[in-house]
Amino acid sequence: MTQPETKIALITGASRGLGFALAEALAPTHHIVAVGRTTGALEELDDRIKARGGSATLAPMDITVPEAMATLCRGIHDRWGEVALWLHTAVHAAPLSPAQFIDAKDWEKSTAVNASATALLISYVAPLLGQTGQAVFFDDPRAGEKFFGAYGATKAAQIALAKSWAAETLRTGPQVRVLEPRPMPTATRARFFPGEDRTALIPPADEAERLLALL
Repeated sequence: MTQPETKIALITGASRGLGFALAEALAPTHHIVAVGRTTGALEELDDRIKARGGSATLAPMDITVPEAMATLCRGIHDRWGEVALWLHTAVHAAPLSPAQFIDAKDWEKSTAVNASATALLISYVAPLLGQTGQAVFFDDPRAGEKFFGAYGATKAAQIALAKSWAAETLRTGPQVRVLEPRPMPTATRARFFPGEDRTALIPPADEAERLLALL
């Protein structure tokens, strides 16, 4: 049975970086359904959420596996009936490479995680959001930058899909937002800028608070 007072926040990509920080920040007001591939990191998140007086359901799953995502969303429906907020932070950061040397496996994984999984999740999560829920995507515009071919192209595809969904649901809901985080010292950014001075970057916890304030 759905508990009316329980607001559910589904966070895909919750095991690290911005997703982890968003989950922790929402803990006082939402029950967190945390999806990620790293069980240990999700367990650490669970400890953080409990320390803030919140609760979480951990879902150590791969978002590129349709059966897993179908099971997840069916479970959410059966237990709570709806999702108030979906934050999609999962991303694959392929190694930087000239366009003509992009590894086929890196391209396939980038497409699977950044684009195909997003399309599938939208179809599964939309019914849970209904007319009043909110879906949020996070842009990192790299399309057209040198050596960012695989990441830039597939991330741009994800955001284009999200913006189309936003336009289609403008009057009917759910509300779909695309936000652009400021640079943070995440593992993803470290892969792209390994020699960067990370002390000049915004801590994920601070950025999570800023982004949530925009919703």
